[in-house]
Order: sequence, then C-alpha cells, then structure tokens
Amino acid sequence: MAKFLDRLHCPYCGMNFKSQRGRTKHIRTIHAYDHDDHICNDQVPASPRADSDFNDTRPDLEDESQEFADTYLGDLDADAAHAETDHKRPIYGKIEHPYLFGRPCDAQGNPLPPGAARPPRGTADDDWPPFANQADFLLADFLFRKVEMSGSDIDFLMELWAFRMQQLGEAASSPFISHKDVYATIDSIRLGDVPWECLSVDLGETIPDDAPSWAERSYQVWYRNPDTIIKNMLDNPDFHQQFDYAPHVTKDHHGQRKWQNFMSGNYAWRQCDKIYNEDPSTEGATYVGIILGSEKTTVSVATGNVEYHPLYLSIGNPHNGVRRAHCNAVTPIGFLAIPKAERKYDNDVAFRKFKRQLYHASISAILQPLKPGMETPLIRRCPDGHYRRVIYDLAAYIADYPEQLMVAGIVQNWCAKCTALPEHLDGVGGRRTREFMHTLVDTLSPGHLWDQYGIDSDIVPFTYDFPRADIYAMLTPDLLHQVIKGTFKDHLVAWTEIYLAETHGEAHKDVIMDDIDRRIAAVPAFTGLRRFPQGRCFKQWTGDDSKALMKVFLPAIAEYVPPQLVQCIAAFLDFCYLVRHHEIGEDTLTQIEEALEWFYAAREIFRDSGVRPTGFSLPRQHALVHYSRLIQEYGAPNGLCSSITESRHITAVKWPWRRSNRYNALGQMLLTNQCLDKLGLARVDFVAQGMLPSSVSIPSCGHDGLHKTVDEEAIDEDIVPEARVEMARRRQRGYPRALQDLAAYISEPLLPALTGQFLHDQMGLDDSMPLPEIISPISIFHSASATFYAPSDLSGTHGVRREIIDVTDSDKENLGKRRPRSPTLEDGVHSSPVKKKRHLIRRLPLPLSKLGYNSSPLPVEPEPEVLQTPVPPYRQTPAPVIVSQNYLHRLIVDRWDAEVKRCEEGRKAQLLEVQLAAHGIRKLV
Repeated sequence: MAKFLDRLHCPYCGMNFKSQRGRTKHIRTIHAYDHDDHICNDQVPASPRADSDFNDTRPDLEDESQEFADTYLGDLDADAAHAETDHKRPIYGKIEHPYLFGRPCDAQGNPLPPGAARPPRGTADDDWPPFANQADFLLADFLFRKVEMSGSDIDFLMELWAFRMQQLGEAASSPFISHKDVYATIDSIRLGDVPWECLSVDLGETIPDDAPSWAERSYQVWYRNPDTIIKNMLDNPDFHQQFDYAPHVTKDHHGQRKWQNFMSGNYAWRQCDKIYNEDPSTEGATYVGIILGSEKTTVSVATGNVEYHPLYLSIGNPHNGVRRAHCNAVTPIGFLAIPKAERKYDNDVAFRKFKRQLYHASISAILQPLKPGMETPLIRRCPDGHYRRVIYDLAAYIADYPEQLMVAGIVQNWCAKCTALPEHLDGVGGRRTREFMHTLVDTLSPGHLWDQYGIDSDIVPFTYDFPRADIYAMLTPDLLHQVIKGTFKDHLVAWTEIYLAETHGEAHKDVIMDDIDRRIAAVPAFTGLRRFPQGRCFKQWTGDDSKALMKVFLPAIAEYVPPQLVQCIAAFLDFCYLVRHHEIGEDTLTQIEEALEWFYAAREIFRDSGVRPTGFSLPRQHALVHYSRLIQEYGAPNGLCSSITESRHITAVKWPWRRSNRYNALGQMLLTNQCLDKLGLARVDFVAQGMLPSSVSIPSCGHDGLHKTVDEEAIDEDIVPEARVEMARRRQRGYPRALQDLAAYISEPLLPALTGQFLHDQMGLDDSMPLPEIISPISIFHSASATFYAPSDLSGTHGVRREIIDVTDSDKENLGKRRPRSPTLEDGVHSSPVKKKRHLIRRLPLPLSKLGYNSSPLPVEPEPEVLQTPVPPYRQTPAPVIVSQNYLHRLIVDRWDAEVKRCEEGRKAQLLEVQLAAHGIRKLV
C-alpha cells in the first residue's frame, strides 16, 4: 500500500492520493497552469541501456529520434503495450529521467517525503535593508536603472527635494544626501553580491631578451565566481513554473515526440545517464547544464575602436522564453583579454598561438570553481523554495562561426561539428568528438592534422580540464549568423543581385534593383510588418532587418528571376520559419529535412548561371545539415541562439560603457553590472516575500528593453487561453453615435452596408437571411491592444505578445474632418474607375505592365445601376456594438480594393480580347 501511495503523488507539490481520479482532479484544480504538459500516465522509463555510439560517419540529416527511443524508451513502450492489450493508445505527456529527477531535500541534503512543506524564504516585516523603506528602494531603482540619471542630476534632485521639504516645514530631508549615497546604498545590498576579481596573465620569467612587445605585456582578465552566479539563478523565484528539474521526453496525444526547451533534448538525458553510471549516489539529484556564450563586441568605432570580449553564463533549466527575455537568466561572468600588437604581427604564428592559448586558459581559470560541483552534488535552493542536490555539467556553448573556431581549435573554413573537407563541405565527414580528436592528436603529425582534419594541434580546448565536457558536442545551432544573416542576407540576397547582373547586365541590373527597392518600400503599413522607406539600400544590417526583409523579399523579386530561383528562396524561407518554431515535433523535423533538401536542389541555379561556379562549400550554409540532429539534442534552436548574447551586449556592455566617463571604462562597467544585478535580485526577493506587488517586478531587459516602439511589445504574463482584444478605456468623444450619421461624418457612405455584412459573416448567418442593421449607439476608439500567444516571435517569458493598434495623427485629421460627399449607390453612378485604378497602382509594388495597363487606357463603359433593396431592421443584442474607427477605415479600404480588383479583372479581359482579335481569334474555347 505504501508503494502504491508513493506512485500516486502529485508531481508538483508532492501530495499523496489513493486514486488516479483524485490526483487528476487535484492537478487540474491546483496546478491548472501546467498540468497538461506533465506526465499523463504512471509508466516510467525502464533502466537505460548502454549508451549508443553516436560517431556516425554521415553528419547530414541525421535523425537520432528513433535511435534514442529504441535505446531509452523501448522498454517503456513494450511495458505499456503489455499493460494495455485492449486499449492501444500511445503514451503521451512528460516522461522524466528515472534517476536524476530532482528530488527535494532539506538544507543538509536529506531527502524529504512527498508533500513536505517548503521552507519559507523570509518574513515580510517591513524590513527593507539597506533601504529605509519601500519608497527609498523604488527611488534608487528608478534613478539608477530606469532613467540612468547622472550623478550631478541626482545631486540637484536631492537638493531640490530637501529645499521643498524645508518650505513645507517638514523635519525630514531628502531620501539620499547625494549620488554617492545612492551608489553606496545600492552597493551594500547583500543579495546578488558577487564581486569582480582580476586575473593577471603574463609569460613570467620565460620571456627572452628579444621577445616582441606583445609578449612583454601583462593581460588582465576580470571575472566573477560562476558558482555563486548559478546559486543566485537557482534561488530566483521568478523562474518558478518556468523551470525544469529533470530531463524529460515529451510526447503529444498521437505519440509523437516534441522538443522545446533544453531539458527536453537527448543531450541532457544522456549526460544524466553518464553521471548516474559513474556515481549511483547521485540518484535524485538535479541536473544543471551550464550554458556559456562569448563574442567580441565594439562599443565605439570612431573614437579608438574600443572593443570588449564578454563571457556569459546561463543554465539549461529555465525555459527558452526566460532565457530569451533574460530576466537574470543570462549573466556576464567575465571579460576576456584582447591582446593587440603592431601590424607586423597580424600574421605572426606565435602571436596567433598566444591569443588562442590565452583565450582557453582564461576560460578554464574562470570556470574552476564549478569543478567540485561537477563531481559531487551541491545543495542549492531552487525557484520553488525547496532545496535540492544539484550537479553541474558543461552542456552548451553559444557562439558565431569565428568564435566556434576559436573555442574548438579548428582551422578556418572547416566545420566545427564534423570533418568534412572545406573544399567539399557537402561531402561525407565524421562527427567530431573529444575522444576521436584526442586519438587523432596522439597519432598524427601537426601538419597532417591541419591539412586533413582542420585541427590546430597547438590548442587544447578548455573543456579538457572538466569531466564529461565535449566542446564539439556543446556547440549549438546559431539561427542569427547561420540562417538569418548568413544564408539569407549574405548569400541569397547578394547572389540574387549578382544573378541579375549576370543575366541583364550591370546597367539594367541597377534599374531592376531600384524597382525592387520601390516595391519593398511600397509595402503597406501593418502591425508586425516592417517598412523600408528606402528599400534595402542601407549598410548596417541587424538580425531584425533581415527577418523583416524575409517577409517581403520574395514577392518583390518574383517577376525578375526565374521560377527555380523563386523556389530556392521559398524553400529556404520554409526551412527558416520551421527551425524558428518554439516547439518542434517529429513531423516538423520531417518538414525541415524536406525543405532543406528542396533548397539544396534548387540552389543549383546559382551554380549553373555562373554566380557560384565553384559550388557551395560555405561553412554557414553547411551548418544547416546539422540542425535536425541538434534540435533533437538541445531542443528548439531559438533558446540557444547568439541573438541572446548579442542583445545582452546592449545591457551588459554598451549601455554601461555609455554611462561611464570613458576613462578606464571597464572598471565602471563592472560596477554598473554588479549594481544592476543587486537591484534586480533585491526586487525579486521583495516581490517573493509579498513586500512589493508583482506588477512592479523588474521587466525583462532583453529584446524588449531596446526602446522599441509602443505598437508591439513582449509582456511577462501567463499564457492566455484565447487571444483577446481590448479597447481603450474611454471612447473618443466628438463623433456621431448613430451609424448613418457616422457614415456621413467620415464621408464613407457604404459604412452601414459593410458593417452589416461584417456582422452577417461573423455571426455565421445563412445567406438567405438579411443583413443585420445596427440601431444601437456606436462607440469610436482610437486605440486597441491585442494580446495573444506567439512564443516564436518577440515575446515574454511565457510566450505572450501584445500589439497596439493606434490611429496616427494624420488618420485622425483625415477621418475626423468633414469632406465633400462622395456619390453613393443610390445616386446610380460610381467614381471614375480609371482614377481608382491609378490610386491602387501607386500602392502596389508592381509595374504597370504586370497589371495589363498602358499609357493610354481604353474607355470603360459604366456599370449598370445597382438597386438597393431595403432590409428589415435587425438587432443582435440590446447591448451597444463597439466598433473601432481604425478597423472600420481598414474594412472600407479593403472593400474598395476588392471592387477595384474586380474592375481590373474586367479590364484585363477586355485587353485580352483586343489582343486576340488582332490575331484573328474571336472566341476562346
């Protein structure tokens, strides 16, 4: 009976239940937020078999889904099939690792019984150390983080505050004496206090007398204790319900596996198997996969080319949405040294070797505090408040292609994941592993390693200093530099322009490109659709620019390129949008492989046309063949993309540098980052203790912290079951409340008929029923917000996105003033169809020839009069019908566009008959 009770415990709070029905009711009632994603049956995986040999010789399109299922889930499927002989339904839900499953324990590491209460984090006793009260904390947070006020301005504000208090006769003075008092108070916060340390590196006494200048210098590496950083991340209550305590395999109701977050991948599961097989005492521990990332960034080009090389750290337990929104889940732990020398040493072999060795030695030294936790579990408090035994493991490394070569010790133009030859990257190549590389280095000469395998034998990757770490397996897919900016912007867009030059000549190519730019610039304004007023003629490209251009590039070039080139770009766009999904299933993996195969076949047009006569041995395009396997290893790629570290550059490097006085700026930047971390963790702690409302918790400082426009934003809100649209709080006054009067006021006579047709379609009425007539008062709003679930786009930690629809000032002026009355259907006439067509042509990014027009349009006979039959009054509900003015205007424009399109089709038919008549053809069969 006790065994039965242990098996039927709640996976969230640990309560025991006597029946499956009782536990299901409890989960759906108490844990309604995430019960659908948890395990939906009582089966657990059997003991995993021996790890399979993953050193396959084919790196392209490898599907380990079946191999992983056969190895780890085969016994589970067999047991389930034996238990359910009458009901053959697939196993679905979340199947957690059987050994490292994150069992709660006390502060001494003793396991807790299921359902044990979590220890309190603290008591809300109105104690705000080191601040005097809540107002002082909010003021310091506002001055330092929100508005980034300068020290002189803070001093003036405090003096003004004190002067005002004296005028009012109050005994109290200003909250802070000066800006130094503000900084000192923030610096005395204990939470998140991880001081920066300096590591000085030089060659010591081994320097010869004739050593170059770069060898005589001392290089400083600034870093923070990564173990303390991870401890603060694990203790962050903001991650609760967005945190995985064990690797898991997730299947949908059809039995198809799906990958989303890092812990849903095969890599974390296999590493837990290795940890348990090496030390069975780790059973019940929590696997904490460490994610690193590094990349150089330039903060000033015009004034000395100031650049920094930050090293970031995250963990794989928080969900991808938390990592993309940052929320203290991605933290700088070091600033690596950047050795520089005179120009004559640019190609010096010794200097290049020194830079790489310094790079790896610095990272190894920074990560040394983590090594004990990789062998023996540590006790850490987790986001849900429980203590757990955790074990560290180097799991992933986020880097662009140059950084991947640096961190893996690979030669330029080679692939860091496989041994395919650089002149034929699409050929066969074995997968790189730590054991395989170690065998090659011990067997072959340095020259042979360089020429045949692309290995720099002078470099020993830092991962060799840590257990179970394999840098070649740790390198993650990079959507930003490999897909969005690499293959699309740098390759396909540039190749298309070269193709036009090869086909039409350089002079005519410029004419075509100008027309393509006009088409791109003519894209109508729409929420989520980026406008390029000058086309694509700008030098500084960002990832957002490339993603926005993807949406409009294909229709802009469709007329000027052959169908095979259109198919090539269309296939790549399919691949791009599929791999950017936040959740990828087995069917999606099949679509990804099919789209990639289609893209590889269609891109041959660039080879045949002479654009790429030497082929496509490009490392960033070659990296696409590894995506199918890497998705199975690490989950959805958008959670481990270099766009996360690049956007973190803004808040951790560029903004702190701009706040400094530019003199020895690095020290000031380090203090700024330290104070920001303290304020963020203090605010999270105050919210967790109930001392601050959650509505004022620190916003995510990632993508949505870049001063975006207010028409779209990522919000930290629970997943909405259905999309919702909210109007402004107050209606706009000054407009008529009756629909007929409103139609006359905005000079849109078809407004009543269009509104009735809209309600008829929305209500699903039969075509024989008359159109509804609105007789209730009309309310006009100038703004509305739409909130919906879109985790693949710019979204908050829960994947929720909000877009604002607002009427611009020009729209208000044009729609809010009375204009001359236009002819209506009752007048029996229409406005000039030719004039309406020309207006549409200016809006569409298409040439006149494509629409079938010439400089002298033929006269068009007026259409017969359309008689309006009155319809009986109809009222849907007695409540007022709320109609947005902006929406009505768009609805009217769309209706007019449809009418104009119908006129255009008739126009084309007339022109076609004239052309056929000129060839003696009178009738088409």
